[in-house]
Amino acid sequence: MPTPNAQGLSAVSIPLLSAIVGGVLALLLLADYFRRRKLAEVSADHNKRHHPLDVNTLKGHVDAVTALCFSSDGRYLATTSLDGIVRIFTVDDPCSKSFKILRINLPAGAHPHGIAFSEGASSLVVAAQILSGSSLYMYGDVILKPAGDCNKQQAKVPAPEIKWEHHKIHGMRSVLTLVGVPATYGTGDGSVIIASCSEGTDIKLWHGKNGKELATIDTNQLKNNMATISPNGRFLAAAAFTADVKVWEIIYSKDGSVKEVLKVMMLKGHKSAVTCLCFTPSSEQIITASKDGTIRLWNINVRYHLDEDPKTLKLFKIPLKDAKGRTSLYERMSISPDGKILAVTSGPILQWLCAESGEVLDTADKSHEDDISGIAWAPQMIPMGNTQAAVLASAGLDKKVKLWLAPGSHHS
Repeated sequence: MPTPNAQGLSAVSIPLLSAIVGGVLALLLLADYFRRRKLAEVSADHNKRHHPLDVNTLKGHVDAVTALCFSSDGRYLATTSLDGIVRIFTVDDPCSKSFKILRINLPAGAHPHGIAFSEGASSLVVAAQILSGSSLYMYGDVILKPAGDCNKQQAKVPAPEIKWEHHKIHGMRSVLTLVGVPATYGTGDGSVIIASCSEGTDIKLWHGKNGKELATIDTNQLKNNMATISPNGRFLAAAAFTADVKVWEIIYSKDGSVKEVLKVMMLKGHKSAVTCLCFTPSSEQIITASKDGTIRLWNINVRYHLDEDPKTLKLFKIPLKDAKGRTSLYERMSISPDGKILAVTSGPILQWLCAESGEVLDTADKSHEDDISGIAWAPQMIPMGNTQAAVLASAGLDKKVKLWLAPGSHHS
């Protein structure tokens, strides 16, 4: 027979135990509620941030992606990262869930900052910074029908070999931009000309296949921002510390080799430093963006040897504003192969403008989770399902590479 104390304890324990169990259940239900709510908020935020032109994200790099470029046929996309690895993606369909890739490990301690295809898509030139200064490496046979995809380990793929290399090409200064184009103008023999632009004032031209140094140009403008070559290999233009843009002509000999590089014109009109520029597909016009808050379209198809000056064809105000209403700076630009759409970047913002009117076609405010480090249009339309698509690639310090459709395109 239970004692009075035991009966009292039992009478108290049952309600207390019930209260404890009820409290625990309530806490579990509450925790589950907040977990579901958090997941819903994250999902809603993801959907909100997913831009309709964003068709794919190429992952694999484990550090900031520093540069990217397409092959001339648009089928291959090469990327470099501070992880010391080059990845070459086969872009058969930009919406694909997996891509064939070829991985190249750069020499130990090399931090790449630029990349350019040479001789079509058979070789690749990489600019990297090492302890002794800036270097160039040319890898041959980079398209070898790689096996696997970006989610699988590569198996028995022969590593491309370095065919030529140069060191201390700009002393201790790093390479800001690296670009390669085939020399098709005049007596050019179609060989790829590589331009490396340093953070100082020097720019060097190289023969893409044999690595021969062809010319050294001094901009004499305190500090370079970038440099590029016209699509036909005729002109070289540099954006630097000053408001003026210098343009040189690459003169070819009868045998197709580079004879000399002559300064032929100056683009005068901006009131502050030019931050970025690009040639139009015709090689007869240049688009520039400046810290003065404007974009200019220049006609360089002039008789400069008769002292005819290049002229501003169009002048637009940069439409992008920051949170305080101040005009933002464009840091990179790339024009679509048809010359109709100008892609520009500012920090993590990616914007598409009408090249004819300067009108904003679309904006991705958070295209990457960190600043954009490079953009490039595929030179050719890329198959996507049953259609062909104009594709833009962007690289970010967030370790990601993204593929975008042109405004006006749709995908399911």
